[in-house]
Amino acid sequence: MKLEQSFEVDAPIEQVWAALIDLEQVAPCLPGAAITGHDDGTYRGTFQVKLGPTTASYRGTIRIESADASTHTATLAAKGSDKRGQGGASATIVNMLHESGTGTRVEAVTDFTITGRLASFGRGGMIKDISNRLLRDFAACLQERLAAEPAGAQSAPAQAPAATAQASASAARTGPAQARASVAQTGPAQAPAAAAPPVKGLALLFSVLWERIKRVGGRR
Repeated sequence: MKLEQSFEVDAPIEQVWAALIDLEQVAPCLPGAAITGHDDGTYRGTFQVKLGPTTASYRGTIRIESADASTHTATLAAKGSDKRGQGGASATIVNMLHESGTGTRVEAVTDFTITGRLASFGRGGMIKDISNRLLRDFAACLQERLAAEPAGAQSAPAQAPAATAQASASAARTGPAQARASVAQTGPAQAPAAAAPPVKGLALLFSVLWERIKRVGGRR
């Protein structure tokens, strides 16, 4: 199944680009998602959907296959499975960013396959409506996070390693004790972003159904 979606963010393209390829920081904007670790460019994470009194939990990986800063195009590959072995999903997502007035337009093309309990949402185009709703919430969250980002924050990640390297280089000249103090002055490592609460599946389903009813009513 393939989905072609888009949304706009009122922020410069470079700021949006930097945010979207920082998976650990944007994961909390996707309801139910959380990054739990990474190595060699592959991020491990979880996704939770609350279905009535029970919660379906999925675990998997997502990897940035390519990221071209000159064209602002990134390709991601994701796959996951239900922790109880009741199905899973895999997807290839291509994000393309374009300048749009004073903001940025993000076009996302997702080619995915789902099995098990998640597959039931694919009937009657329901998965598309649910994905559009989740993307809308994601865009609103991203907009809020970027608006709250302090000036110059984009350069902070690049500066931190440089400062740490400089402090480490001075270790040979000043000795272990001074080196520890010098590294400490660079500040503690940034804490992982908090995970978003699980998707409330039934509430989301009823919300999507209600939006469908309103659309049908509006055509009459």
